[in-house]
Amino acid sequence: MAIIELHLDAAGVTDVGRRRRENQDSMVIRNDVCLWAVADGMGGHQGGRWASEQIKNALDTLPLSGDFDGDFRQISGAVHSANTTIAAESERVGATIGSTVAVLYGSESRFAIFWAGDSRVYLLRHGELVRMTTDHTQVQEMVDEGLLTLEEAETHPDRHILSRAVGVGRKLTLDAMMGNIESGDCFLLCSDGLTGVVSEAEIGEQLGATAPDNATRQLLDLVLSRNAPDNVTIIAVLYRQP
Repeated sequence: MAIIELHLDAAGVTDVGRRRRENQDSMVIRNDVCLWAVADGMGGHQGGRWASEQIKNALDTLPLSGDFDGDFRQISGAVHSANTTIAAESERVGATIGSTVAVLYGSESRFAIFWAGDSRVYLLRHGELVRMTTDHTQVQEMVDEGLLTLEEAETHPDRHILSRAVGVGRKLTLDAMMGNIESGDCFLLCSDGLTGVVSEAEIGEQLGATAPDNATRQLLDLVLSRNAPDNVTIIAVLYRQP
């Protein structure tokens, strides 16, 4: 069910980048039910791709009714189900397989965000870009404990080491938050292939200057122009008055 009295405009792009052989990112774009997600796989070429696809498949096939609270529970349950599937495969092969996830859902003029890992969700509102998620990384934990500054964290050699991801254990802690949607809100979901080489100021500038289709493509072009060391996936979702 679409947001009442607000027009939806959404677009997404994904690319293998300049240095990787395979794209282990997966994305979900379901404009009809206002569900979007980015998953960034880890655990070797086949394992990482397979893991992110388990999350994509779980969300792609999820029947959503438009009832916010009911759908909230269903989405959380789908990610936990994917976690069980991936964790079982990790145990079977004796190797760590997993994936990050960042999910956005909207209904009844409300939004919900779910995440695990370092894929992010941003919200551009009234010209201000706000990071809605907190990275689940060892370096972010050091920042939270006051051992590193944000500036030091951005260039730390271990900044990509995850402290949480889908499938790395039988039990998953999935963070979630919710809020109200306002006209003009523009959300951005992305893997760290974007945030590793593009600043938040640049992200906000692109989101505020053009429609989601152009913004995602221009951000991808910017990543590729900087040698794109990782897979990159970007989804932008704009709510506005018709």
